[in-house]
Amino acid sequence: MPELVVKNESRRVPTSYNNAAAQDTASTGRVQWKQFFTDPNLASLIDTALQNNQELNIALQEIQIARNEVQIRKGEYLPFVGLGARADAARPGRYTLQGATEEEINIKPEHRNPEPLQNYQIGAFASWEVDIWHKLRNARKSAALRYLATVEGRNFTVTNLIAEIANSYYELLALDNQLAIVRQNIELQTNALALVRLQKESARVTELAVQRFEAQVHNTRSLQYNIQQRITETENRINFLTGRYPRPIVRNDASFNDLVPTTIQTGVPAQLMLNRPDIRQAEQNLAAAKLDVQIARANFYPALRITGSAGFEAFKPALLFTTPESMLYSLAGDLVAPLVNRNGIKAVYGNANALQTQAAYNYERTVLNAYVEVANELANINNLASSYNEKAQEVQNLNQSVAISNNLFRSARADYTEVLFTQRDALESKFDLIETKMQQLNAMVNVYRALGGGWQ
Repeated sequence: MPELVVKNESRRVPTSYNNAAAQDTASTGRVQWKQFFTDPNLASLIDTALQNNQELNIALQEIQIARNEVQIRKGEYLPFVGLGARADAARPGRYTLQGATEEEINIKPEHRNPEPLQNYQIGAFASWEVDIWHKLRNARKSAALRYLATVEGRNFTVTNLIAEIANSYYELLALDNQLAIVRQNIELQTNALALVRLQKESARVTELAVQRFEAQVHNTRSLQYNIQQRITETENRINFLTGRYPRPIVRNDASFNDLVPTTIQTGVPAQLMLNRPDIRQAEQNLAAAKLDVQIARANFYPALRITGSAGFEAFKPALLFTTPESMLYSLAGDLVAPLVNRNGIKAVYGNANALQTQAAYNYERTVLNAYVEVANELANINNLASSYNEKAQEVQNLNQSVAISNNLFRSARADYTEVLFTQRDALESKFDLIETKMQQLNAMVNVYRALGGGWQ
């Protein structure tokens, strides 16, 4: 039977990310998560999730199922031995070969066969399929590789879980700071509204200015409630990941502005083969698929099965252990080759080859995806750093513009619309600055995950 040609999995990856210069082999992906995430509140959340997260517990049960499958496959190529006992009674028809024989032959001299003839048996029975073509051993090896794949799958779940909790935690800190800015702006805008009302009373502005300032206050208050809802949803998402019902998340939102993204050491792309659990999982599944092809090929060859039994048999329980008269034993060997169902075996073999090819493509895709993820996040970190610097300068300029516009408005040298627009732009710029800071922290988490960090 010709074997389908399967490409060997390629371990050749670029020597660096984004054509960068030669890099140090030290990789942040090898750093334990407790050393990478130093915030004690975040570390506590991750610890709780690693114990209670339902998806992770499901993965642990999948590991146990795969471990049991290894034991099942191991038992298949060992001899099967069982103990058994049997009792029966039979009266064959007179005009049958057995009936006529019993009629003519006494079970003992001058002792006719009892009717019905009873039979008691006890003994050991064994069967063993001789694994000539290593079919059963390869099945055990395949199951063992799939067990290792489930272990790597669990590790990949841990990596993603830690990254998701960290991203949600940083999002929560960012929302807290945005809410604080909104409340500060509500206070400032309320004071500005009171000033405009006083100016209206002195006929310096019209009712239009009062309505515009009041509308701005209502708009900012509406934004406050939207942020409060997002905070609630983010807290509940973290609680869900930690496997507990909704409760407040302990955090220090004042520390957000002091957070600095950790410096990332990417190492070399070849290290992804060892660090990334999903690549290791795909590699184990590919190796198992190769063994499945050998198992399917072995179905074309003859199978040798040996059976045997030994024990005692008699027509009366009192005679059951009379030796050697009541002893029985048997030994037989069967050699069977497939003949009629050969097309069915060919189909199974073809499926095994197709699944092997599929596993090879999946491995290549997983390696490529890992490389692309790291390259994207590294570019994201660099671009976000530049963006944050520009946003910080924008916030500084707009803060000065707010103070200037307020002073000009008080001295009747600026229109109220300039004050409104300046305040709105300043608020948006502060929001954008916090959002950019959160994206920086998320990019740091994502590149840590992409490098295979978190499961160690």
